[in-house]
Amino acid sequence: MQTIQCKVEKIETLTDTIKRIVLIPDSPLSFIAGQYIQIVMGDDDKRPFSIANAPRDDGSIELHIGAEPGNQYSGQVIEKMLKDKVVHVEGGLGQAFLNQTDSKATILLAGGTGFSYALSILQQLLSKPLEATVLLYWGTRTMSDMYAFDELNTLAQQHPLFTFIPVIELPEKDWAGRTGWVHQAVLKDIQDLATYQVYVAGRFEMAKVVRDDFTIQGLPLTSLFGDAYAYI
Repeated sequence: MQTIQCKVEKIETLTDTIKRIVLIPDSPLSFIAGQYIQIVMGDDDKRPFSIANAPRDDGSIELHIGAEPGNQYSGQVIEKMLKDKVVHVEGGLGQAFLNQTDSKATILLAGGTGFSYALSILQQLLSKPLEATVLLYWGTRTMSDMYAFDELNTLAQQHPLFTFIPVIELPEKDWAGRTGWVHQAVLKDIQDLATYQVYVAGRFEMAKVVRDDFTIQGLPLTSLFGDAYAYI
């Protein structure tokens, strides 16, 4: 495992509660799209965050960190970055990275800031012409939480085999799109999941329901990827 010091290059606001962090490693950090890093807060305090980008030529690492009021777990990390301007990270970690040996149709399923995991994989997939369908289902509580809405719609226009399906849990009156729980939108759209591979990021409760419901609808467990499944 690599432990590398990173300069905190940028901290930007994506929403009222989500920050975009750009880190510049002092030496190259090797990772695969879909992996994560751990921010080293202390010898026995290492906090994982998904990498929100595919590997880049400049080696930079992007994180999307949700830090709602009272969330000390993430809030302390951002405070440290603001104060010290450097952090030590470990990575790349995780076994739920992109499987590029299989040209199956792909579903990226994200809840909230789990989108950062899906974005890393999406960027890697779109780095060359798609050979199979890619569907991104992203669920957030409100429209204001869906900070990459315009960017994803633009990508869908540029890549005919890529489709973006936003799902809002608490829609406003003028919202004409999908509503409710994001995984149920998938179940409604695709009755047989046997030929798909699925990448999932969100709360553990969501990941468990996805596993239960998607396998009933034909998805092989060998085609389901998510870091949560190492724990549930």
